Amino acid sequence: MKIETTPLENQQVRLKVEVEPAQLEAAKRRAARHISEHSKIPGFRPGKAPYNIVQRFAGETAILEEAMELLVQDVYPKVIEESKIKPYGPGKLENIVSQEPPTFEFLVPLDAEVELGDYKAIRLRYKLKAITDKDVNKVLEDLRQQQAVIEPVERPAWEGDQVGIQLSAERKNVKDGENSALIRERSVTIVIKPEDTPDDDESGQEWPFPGFSRHLLGLSADDEKTVTYTFPEDSSFELFRGQDADYKLKVENVKSRTLPELNDEVAKAQGEFETLDALKVGIRQRLELNTQQEYDRGYDEKIFAKLLKMSQIKYPSQMLEQEIDTAMRQLENRLGQQNMDMETYLKTRKMDREALRKELSPMAEDRMKRFLLIYEIARSEDIQVSPEEVQQETIRTMGTLTSGMTPKQARRLATRDMVNNLASNITVDKLVGNTMERMRRIARGEFATEPAEAKKKTAPKTKAVAKKSPSKKAASKKVPETEVEPESQTVSESQTASESQAAGTDQPVAETTVQETAPVQTAPEATLNAPPVTEEQPAPKPKKTRKKQVEA
Repeated sequence: MKIETTPLENQQVRLKVEVEPAQLEAAKRRAARHISEHSKIPGFRPGKAPYNIVQRFAGETAILEEAMELLVQDVYPKVIEESKIKPYGPGKLENIVSQEPPTFEFLVPLDAEVELGDYKAIRLRYKLKAITDKDVNKVLEDLRQQQAVIEPVERPAWEGDQVGIQLSAERKNVKDGENSALIRERSVTIVIKPEDTPDDDESGQEWPFPGFSRHLLGLSADDEKTVTYTFPEDSSFELFRGQDADYKLKVENVKSRTLPELNDEVAKAQGEFETLDALKVGIRQRLELNTQQEYDRGYDEKIFAKLLKMSQIKYPSQMLEQEIDTAMRQLENRLGQQNMDMETYLKTRKMDREALRKELSPMAEDRMKRFLLIYEIARSEDIQVSPEEVQQETIRTMGTLTSGMTPKQARRLATRDMVNNLASNITVDKLVGNTMERMRRIARGEFATEPAEAKKKTAPKTKAVAKKSPSKKAASKKVPETEVEPESQTVSESQTASESQAAGTDQPVAETTVQETAPVQTAPEATLNAPPVTEEQPAPKPKKTRKKQVEA
């Protein structure tokens, strides 16, 4: 067998393969037998008709087409093995060059390749904000506000009262083609804030604009009022900067809010703490964790920016297309949770599927590149996750998932595939987390650099972040469109970044290793959220409260 290899752009290769004529003759005999087995040839039982009879019955062209398909199935795995290439996924029979001798051309996508730059030289300042007593007290006050006792009153509204109103707003000086409605009439509840509440204080931010609640002072049920407001040029509502609007309101009810004393009872109401001091410690720990996680996300972005700039990443177009497919499925799932289907979403956006795929492509490509970088750094740094650690986390997670279930329901959920899927995802989550923590330590200058001799060693190039290959069928019915893959090819060591939740392993949980896992999404997906259909002023998301209602 002669093999001619031609590298192409986009991490692909063309293989021109010439095989011995005897192999084609053998394949034609097998093809005739296959046709005989699946056809009703008069005078012969299935599979028993001789070659010349099948030739007269089906024709030489049909036999040759079937033979070519069988020959491709036989030859392709050996071609991959002998050519020493690492395919990303199934190859494609691009052309049958000749029949005498049998010569084929295959187009094969190659595994992604990552050449890391000098990532150990990355240095970035790391300065985490310290949590102060003021931060803790702010959370305590929020908890106190949530436990307020609310009672209807028949009097004008005071500071601290909760006022229910009907609210609408119209733009002034509306331009041609512009919608005048800023807020369609709706019922909202407003708490009258203290006059000295800072606008930049998260707990004091007001909707629909800063200081709005002060306009409710002295109003009683059924009172009406119109308030004119001009949005400043630095308003958080970018669409309305510099615009004037009239806010019309009618008071529906007024309720007093009695705040509890800040004591151990407030702590006990949270369900986890017995004393106020213990609650303060818990709040501080949570704030420190949240602050670090938020800071690390921004810090990681800076690390990735440098990694992407200094590294070279080559990947086949099929890899990106699969990542876009995953992004489309994830969006469709999220839309389903919002009781919206993809077609409605596309009509809302005034676009078709191809336009949406094009829009998602940059995000998908960035996500794919990030995981390729993470995976290569993990290989270079020999970062691993112990099976024991994975097993413990899997057991803990399964306990959480099955809490509240009956034993029968728990057994139905905890199938072997489900548990192995979970173990695979946990392994990759930990691999990504451990790798990023190593990069943070390197960037902070806390991780010792390797000796000069070790630096000279070239890290192995990463295998492609590839999906599981399709079933091992070598050829389709139409030979020119055949997709094939080597019979000996196993699942790549990693899979499409967003497909981890669908990935599984045949190994028991305790034997799960890094090499058997599939990567997970490593980039935020905020861009996939459905945009608002209208340009109304968005209402604030209500906070979860635990108010005690006391009705008269």
